[in-house]
Amino acid sequence: MGGLRDVPRTVWLLAAGTFVNSVVSVSFAYLFLYLTGPRGLGTGEAGLLSGIGGVGLVAGNFTGGWYGDRYGHRRVLLAAAATAGVLLAAVPLLPTAALYLALPLAEYAAGVQRAANSALVAAVVPEGARRQAYALVRTAGNGGFAVAPVLAALVATRLSYDWLYVAEGAGGLAFAWWTARMVPARAGGAPRASGGARHGKPQGLWPALRARPAVLVLLAAILVTDVVYRQQYSTFPVFLADHGLGTEVYGALLAINGGVLLCLELPAALALRRHSPLHIVGTGLLLVAAGYGTLLLGAGLGTAVAMMALLTLGELLYKTPATAYVADQAPVHVQGRFQSLYAGVSISGMVLAAPLGGALYEWAPGMLWPVAAGLGAAAGGAVLWVGRWERAVGKEGDGRPEGAKPGGDHVVPDAASAAAGAGRRDVPPGT
Repeated sequence: MGGLRDVPRTVWLLAAGTFVNSVVSVSFAYLFLYLTGPRGLGTGEAGLLSGIGGVGLVAGNFTGGWYGDRYGHRRVLLAAAATAGVLLAAVPLLPTAALYLALPLAEYAAGVQRAANSALVAAVVPEGARRQAYALVRTAGNGGFAVAPVLAALVATRLSYDWLYVAEGAGGLAFAWWTARMVPARAGGAPRASGGARHGKPQGLWPALRARPAVLVLLAAILVTDVVYRQQYSTFPVFLADHGLGTEVYGALLAINGGVLLCLELPAALALRRHSPLHIVGTGLLLVAAGYGTLLLGAGLGTAVAMMALLTLGELLYKTPATAYVADQAPVHVQGRFQSLYAGVSISGMVLAAPLGGALYEWAPGMLWPVAAGLGAAAGGAVLWVGRWERAVGKEGDGRPEGAKPGGDHVVPDAASAAAGAGRRDVPPGT
């Protein structure tokens, strides 16, 4: 396996578009302030509207891959990015009542876009190069998000919150235009199966999943771990404040997290690309568990720094290999739905983290970190166990039914194959 030279040119172009789009995609972080400030809503109504938007985001992640499998991932990505862009750009012009429809639809389109983008990468990148491809796209997104909050704060305070939505809407439309211009039309087209399953029909989603038990274990582990991992954005800052560590400390810890990921995630993916993905993922989940376990030693600056360091290393190890592993296991005709499942469970972890963690912290503050560490350890142990099982039965790195070939029972579509091959000839030199 090679390094970045194996990543198709299409993915480099998608990564460039992702970076620019990420710079302006921060309205979600300021939504509550926007609703309670310029819109004049109470906290209860603002929370309700935010929650409805979150439901739309989860639904979009879970269903976006189905559209891509049916209509083509590139086409769905274009439609979703354009739809989200138009709706977000229109937010300042809409009456408050209309936001109950516009915001959930915009979030739904954003969720579809996220799943389609991930599936498009899987469609145009050959198996064996997907870890570094996903790491490249994640690095581009992290780079954009590193710049975005500062710019957004300046825009919101010196101009108005309305401009955040105009900018993000314009960014979505620009991303759709960029993808239409730079990504070949043949890339990520609707799969065309040749051959067939035993009865001449493509295998459905659930039979494909049942034939790949390691994928089911991984999806369950990711759901649990993301609920645990994202406590850093909800109960963890409250915990710090309760023990005399203010917002400045929390902000510095998040800066460490973002900086380490930006600098090391892509090199780590390249360095570890020849190692078993499930063992890397399982180790990452255990590091997340260990991070929260350090908080059992006491609430202080030292334990907080150690916690964030372990958490960051865990994320660095598990996010990219897990995404690539799911893509590598998917038959071609359900590639989008496999990516939707992964995107959906990970985004569900984000949505569930605050209410579940907050309820436990309020009910029994001393139980939160032991429970978080225990759940993370169980998830990591399950992934390591299924990785050893794959190795024992001779399916490590594959996970497909015995005798099956990459792409399930079907050959890789000509469109995806041509896009991957053409991209590999034009890819820029590795960096």
